[in-house]
Amino acid sequence: MADQQPIIIKKIKKGGHESHGGVWKLAYADFVTAMMAFFLLMWLLGTTTEPERRGIAEYFQDPFKASAEEKGADIGDRTSIIQAGGADLTSQDQGQVDKGLTPEEKEMTAEEIEQKAEEIEREKLENLKEKIQNKIDTTPELTEFKDQIKLEITSEGLRVLIVDAQNRPMYKLASAEPEPQIKLLLRALAPAINELPNKVSVNGHTDARPFPPNQKKYTNWELSSDRANAARYELNQGGLAEEKVLRVIGLSSSVHYSATTEPLDPINRRISIIVMNKKTEQEILQTEGGDPNTQGTPPEAESTSPSTETAPPQQTEPK
Repeated sequence: MADQQPIIIKKIKKGGHESHGGVWKLAYADFVTAMMAFFLLMWLLGTTTEPERRGIAEYFQDPFKASAEEKGADIGDRTSIIQAGGADLTSQDQGQVDKGLTPEEKEMTAEEIEQKAEEIEREKLENLKEKIQNKIDTTPELTEFKDQIKLEITSEGLRVLIVDAQNRPMYKLASAEPEPQIKLLLRALAPAINELPNKVSVNGHTDARPFPPNQKKYTNWELSSDRANAARYELNQGGLAEEKVLRVIGLSSSVHYSATTEPLDPINRRISIIVMNKKTEQEILQTEGGDPNTQGTPPEAESTSPSTETAPPQQTEPK
C-alpha cells in the first residue's frame, strides 16, 4: 500500500469556438463589402450612358486630368447649348445634365453638341431674315427702298446691308447726318433685330474718293465711323437695346462691297448691320481682350479683299 502511486484524472473542457475567436467576422465583413461594390458596379453599368461610363473610367485612370478637363468643358455647359439654342451660354449643375434631353442628345459628343447648337442658331437667324424681308415687302414706307436693303447669312451671322443708290443717298453730302428715309428704315428694322439676344456690330463704309483737305484732317475714316455711330443711334431710338451693340466701327474704303466692285461704285457706300452668332461674338471678345492667338482683322474684312488700286484723283467733295 505504501508503494501505490496516485491516480491522476485529466478532464478536458470542450470549448468549440475558442480557437477561432472573432476572425470569421472580419472575413464576412470583407465578403459583404465586396458584394456591395459588385452590385454598385452592375447598377452603374445599367443606368449610365456610354460617354458617362467613359468619363468614369478616365477619372479612375487619372483623377487629376479628368478634373482639369471637367473644369474646362463641363457637361452642364454643353447641355445648356442645346437648351438655349446657342443663344446664351450658361452653365448648369451636374445634377441637371440629363434634364430635358432626349436619349439621342445624351449620346452626343461635345463636337456634335456644338454643331447642333450652331444649326439651331442659324435657323433662328434664317427666321429673322425672313421676318425682316416680309416686313420690307409689306410695309409701304419700306418697299420703295427694298433695292437698297440686302440680307445675307454669312459665317458671322445675319448681315443686313443698306447701300447707297445713285439718286437716293443714305447720308447728306460729306456728312454723317442720315437722310430721313434712312432714319425711318433703321428704326423700322430695330424691333425685329432686338428680338434675338445676339450681339450686333454696326460697320460704316465709304467709297474710294478721298475727303477734300481740311484743317481738322477729317478723312473717310472719321466719316465712316461717324456714319456707323449715327446708324447705331437710330437703331437704339427704334428699339434696339443699347447693351446689344457690341461694336461700332468705320472701315473707310478698305473693304469693298465685293472683290470685283470698282472702288468708286456707289454700292461701296453702305452701312453693315451684323446680327452676330456666338462664334463671331466670342472671337471679337477674345481679340479685344488681348488674346495673342487671335488676329485683329475685322470679321467682315476676312470675307472680302480690300482693293490695292491707287485712289483716283481728288474731287471737290466725296459722297
